[in-house]
Amino acid sequence: MIITRTPFRVSFVGGGSDASWFYRGYGPGAVLSAAINRYMYITIHPYFQSNKIRLKYSKVEDVNHVSEIEHPIIRTCLERFNIKGGIEIASLADIPAGTGLGSSSTFTVGLLHALYAYEGRQVSHEQLAQEACEIEIDILKKPIGKQDQYAAAYGGVRTYTFNADESVSVQPVMLSQESRSLMEDNLALYYLDQTRNADTVLKDQNSDDNREKKADTLRKMVDQVGALKQELESGNVGALGRALDAGWQMKKTLSSKIGDKPMDDLYKKAMNTGATGGKILGAGGGGFMLFYAGNQTELSKSLERKSVPFKVDNEGSKVIFYEQQ
Repeated sequence: MIITRTPFRVSFVGGGSDASWFYRGYGPGAVLSAAINRYMYITIHPYFQSNKIRLKYSKVEDVNHVSEIEHPIIRTCLERFNIKGGIEIASLADIPAGTGLGSSSTFTVGLLHALYAYEGRQVSHEQLAQEACEIEIDILKKPIGKQDQYAAAYGGVRTYTFNADESVSVQPVMLSQESRSLMEDNLALYYLDQTRNADTVLKDQNSDDNREKKADTLRKMVDQVGALKQELESGNVGALGRALDAGWQMKKTLSSKIGDKPMDDLYKKAMNTGATGGKILGAGGGGFMLFYAGNQTELSKSLERKSVPFKVDNEGSKVIFYEQQ
């Protein structure tokens, strides 16, 4: 049996610039994000029926051939590893899908990691991220960028720079322990009681409409990455709240599908209750809101929503259990 554990992520600034149309034609793109201690777990176990495949995620599939698998990511990964049968794969997650924390890419990275372990092979974080991007973007044609796959694979608080030649430069944000603790204490997630399919928002955001204007906005969002990295490394953690707010105001101009009045009202209420900044995570269509505030307990009471605190995951995707049958 094999179990992998792969973190979800929260993106702070630069989101959207990891789309290929931007970093190839207007870039480079850049994102500053953090992997968090909320995880996707993938389990692989030999299936007693050697000619069949059993899958357990939000539904159960029992199939005779890989081509019959409905789940596109699992089907594509098993085709890549040329697995014919005799395998059972199950997934569990701390956070529901469609909530803006990169669940699809976290799943892909975790599954790839588990399948490599199933073959008895060790792979780098870079390879996991690259292959997950290839599967989701190149093969399955999902309208997403690269940041989620890299954050899930690498873990930690890092900047990711997306270059026109498709390479990705990864740098850690060098936080002191005091700064890291302060950042973790002042950040929390708030669930919007809804999930969404990010593809609809992303297709609109990445459309040709007003592309030059969008590119100009994304360049400004990319500029935030280096500036915030410098602030955090100098110990000015409070700059994160202001950067979140500035980035969110810019991101809302990229698509009319980003945010809505209830979300805007909730955001304003949070800002009036002591938050210095926040954003809707992911593509901006729903899921979780992230707020930076000195008193998360007071903010939670004001918003009448349960806060979900978190800490930074520093390990990225890892095999947490390996036992040969």
